Amino acid sequence: MTIIDQGNGAASPAAADLIKDTTTQSFVKDVIEESKRQPVLIDFWAEWCGPCKQLTPVLEKAVRAAKGKVKLVKMNIDQHPAIPGQMGIQSIPAVIAFVNGQPADGFMGALPESQVNAFIEKMTKGVT
Repeated sequence: MTIIDQGNGAASPAAADLIKDTTTQSFVKDVIEESKRQPVLIDFWAEWCGPCKQLTPVLEKAVRAAKGKVKLVKMNIDQHPAIPGQMGIQSIPAVIAFVNGQPADGFMGALPESQVNAFIEKMTKGVT
């Protein structure tokens, strides 16, 4: 999958920096370590999951709108089952926010855009 920067202003970080796919091997670096610098949302999803397909564009839009205050990392649970298993993820889509290296909050299921935006606002309160 290729992420294309929509070119929404030179001042904002490139979309590729805000949204990425992760693996079991890079999870610690992409999520745990990065969340010590800024909040990171991890989206657990699968190709066959209808609600995941509804949530992904909403999440990506909300993360881009936050202009670098939060990052989105996506993990395909079929290709990388170890981490969701360790975290007790039993239903997808599941989104967990990591702050300072720890899970801080999360939600399950496809939420409407307004609720996703409110969740990101709550997780980035005080982030500049």
